[in-house]
Amino acid sequence: MIKVIETEIPGVFILEPQVFGDERGYFMESWSQRDFDAAVRPILFVQDNESKSRYGVLRGLHFQKGRYSQSKLVRVVCGRVLDIAVDIRVGSPTFGRHVACELSGENHRQFFIPRGFAHGFSVLSGEALFQYKCDNPYVPSAEGAIAWDDPALGIDWGLPEADIILSEKDRHHLPLSRAEGLFDYHTDYYAL
Repeated sequence: MIKVIETEIPGVFILEPQVFGDERGYFMESWSQRDFDAAVRPILFVQDNESKSRYGVLRGLHFQKGRYSQSKLVRVVCGRVLDIAVDIRVGSPTFGRHVACELSGENHRQFFIPRGFAHGFSVLSGEALFQYKCDNPYVPSAEGAIAWDDPALGIDWGLPEADIILSEKDRHHLPLSRAEGLFDYHTDYYAL
């Protein structure tokens, strides 16, 4: 059983699984297709990914274009991150707005990012083990991204700028106003 928390952007959800704990530790159901489909929307996840990062690492803001777009269900097994979803659907009433969610091994929260959003996270703990499910395989030629530090987005990544560690690629993305391959709010990317 999962608790679904709606965010200020429709379609973006925070999920809290039921955790059963005692002096031995805890048990939780980290994934249930039946519960997810009933609580959020029917989705067939086809790929699981995992990354390990150290404090200060910032990955993002990434997306897959067009028919290769991905929904993601993300969680942190160990450590703590600030996870970000940015609405990049042109014509959306929430275009350019974002939702931030702290995910940790302690709070067991999961974050659902639907198609039409850019995604990124920053590592707030010494180390973090990050896992995510995707409903479409990764296709390198369909990569898209926007600048993590675009002032129009106003994202507080929870880190001093001097501590932020970026890949060379993530240092050079365009701001949202100049980004290519954005989504159309009136197109159903689940139907493509």
